[in-house]
Amino acid sequence: MVTVMSKPGPKAKATPATEAMEAVDSGDQLLRAFNELRDELVSTLWFLLGNHEDAHDVAQEAFLRCWRTQDSLAGIQNVRAWIFRVGLNAAKDLQRSAWRRRVKPLLGNEMTLTGNGASPEETLVDGEMMLRLREALMNLRPEEKEVFLLRQNGDLTYEEIAELHKRPVGTVKTQMRSALQKLRKVLNN
Repeated sequence: MVTVMSKPGPKAKATPATEAMEAVDSGDQLLRAFNELRDELVSTLWFLLGNHEDAHDVAQEAFLRCWRTQDSLAGIQNVRAWIFRVGLNAAKDLQRSAWRRRVKPLLGNEMTLTGNGASPEETLVDGEMMLRLREALMNLRPEEKEVFLLRQNGDLTYEEIAELHKRPVGTVKTQMRSALQKLRKVLNN
């Protein structure tokens, strides 16, 4: 039996039905990725912004921004890094806003630890340590803070962070080292 192979013709034109299926696939992929990262993203944003409600608001804004541009999802190599980058950009936008500069969050109400079985003394020490860590993070230079949070909370490699920031890997490592030295200094006092 002889099989005749024909030359591949021009690429079939996308129909509205195939475009809709691709949109559903990218939407599902984005939803799954965002649901997996939501807690880590909110935690990172909370450390960056210093306010739990703002962190949730910015995470929602990040999701909306990602959703609006989901058609470019196929060209993104690292969806996790992309989502974190969009989230950090949304946080920067909030920090730049005039309203945000006038209103400062009250400290303390977000440091409340709930029933983890620890003694009141341990709870107090843990709360103080978290407050010191948060204050130390807020005193880092913005680029050090972003590198630290992307590395620790975002679980990104130095190479991925360098690609996101369009900086050399050595610069990212230096920023991380500087952030760690400053944080150790504050926490060891």
